[in-house]
Amino acid sequence: MLAGRCHCGAVQYAVAVADVLHHALCHCADCRRHAGAPVVGWAMVPAGRLTVQGTPKVYASSAHGRRSFCAECGTSLFYVNEAMLPGMVDIQTGTLDDAALLPPGAQIQVAERLPWMATLHTLPEFQRYPG
Repeated sequence: MLAGRCHCGAVQYAVAVADVLHHALCHCADCRRHAGAPVVGWAMVPAGRLTVQGTPKVYASSAHGRRSFCAECGTSLFYVNEAMLPGMVDIQTGTLDDAALLPPGAQIQVAERLPWMATLHTLPEFQRYPG
């Protein structure tokens, strides 16, 4: 079972690992803007298989896209687009309690990828914040 939550814990969710259809890292500008991050992980599951405790706020981010987030702390949680992906919900995988359990299988929307993301592996690395 995969479990996750928003930063403050007001919204929690769970879904079986077997119900995850795929996990992709999205580079689109829309996801970047909403999440405030250079790339966003999304795991697609059938909507009926996701259990949610708490009530996320829903934002119409496009004509058909609906993004859900915690109204208390602002954490982005879910994405639904019934016109493009009926019956499916994407879970923002950075909100999983153990995100390491679900490695991504693809990168999508790479046409919009920030150019410097291609060389990210060349940057210096620090185990913690450098002193």
